[in-house]
Amino acid sequence: MYKPTKIIIALVIFLAIVTFPIWSSIGSDSVSPDVEISLDTPAINALGDDASCIYDTDYMRANHMKVLSEWKVEVVRNGNRMIVTEDGREYLASLENTCFECHSNYEDFCLKCHEYSNVDPSCWECHLEPVTDSNVSEEV
Repeated sequence: MYKPTKIIIALVIFLAIVTFPIWSSIGSDSVSPDVEISLDTPAINALGDDASCIYDTDYMRANHMKVLSEWKVEVVRNGNRMIVTEDGREYLASLENTCFECHSNYEDFCLKCHEYSNVDPSCWECHLEPVTDSNVSEEV
């Protein structure tokens, strides 16, 4: 027969191993640093203080993939290329002609964030990936 103390010790060791990620982070002040993206583009700089995105910045950071997915449905399935925001502004539902109009620095904007988050967007399965310094081969 097993002794109850051996079972209890085994359970304590098991619980310590399973819950290690939780209790090891308690009291830890280490927070992942935010990725620094660049908003330094000619189009954004030309707007000055009037610069604003289609939606609120915090909303776009959290939901841009949802926005682009909704645009895809509107354009491809419904044939609607114009998007009207809540405040009545109209935009062409186009990654290249709307988003990249201001965010022309693909490497320092989109790519940095996607690499930091380890995300591989499916945009480039249908669309051409923007030309950047890192994906351009020199002509010989």
